[in-house]
Amino acid sequence: MEILKPSMLRRLYEWVLRWGETPYGTWALFFLAVAESSFFPIPPDVLLIALAISSPKRSLFFALVCSLGSVIGGAIGYGIGLSSMELIGYKIIDFYGLMEKYNLIGDLYNRYSAWAVGIAGFTPIPYKVFTIAAGAFHINFIVFVTASIISRSARFFLVSLLIYRFGPQIKVFIDRYFNPLAIILVVGIVGGFILMRHVF
Repeated sequence: MEILKPSMLRRLYEWVLRWGETPYGTWALFFLAVAESSFFPIPPDVLLIALAISSPKRSLFFALVCSLGSVIGGAIGYGIGLSSMELIGYKIIDFYGLMEKYNLIGDLYNRYSAWAVGIAGFTPIPYKVFTIAAGAFHINFIVFVTASIISRSARFFLVSLLIYRFGPQIKVFIDRYFNPLAIILVVGIVGGFILMRHVF
């Protein structure tokens, strides 16, 4: 199945941003974070950044709302993978063109468990695919939720803290460098975990 066309993604992106100009922006952020963790293509960072820039003093609150919604959405994705793979799970994964990587994700879970969730939760890797796969491969739910809380909160609070500290001008920096910075941080976290495992 083909992924959404760029023009359609652009319209969805603009539709998401418009919610930031309404009194319902916070609720929209919450539901967007829920949806993105289980099926929706637009990441909540888009609306989180818009809201945080419009009200920098509330940026950490917006990060909390986004983190909570994302973890709840992850649990929904887990439920889809656990009980509805044939009905909807495979269709979502196929929609994002990642069916060929599905078994690779299963291998990551078998090797790294929570660290696979953590990496997906913090980086641009489609988090919804990992949440669904977590249920399908019967990853321990408590481990899954714990890793989701840590990784998603780290991602969203990093964005909000940057805006809180430096103001709207940091947006260009976030847009340009967030993905490589996220990958570097994840490599450091995983490297630290491996080092601790060998030392202790």
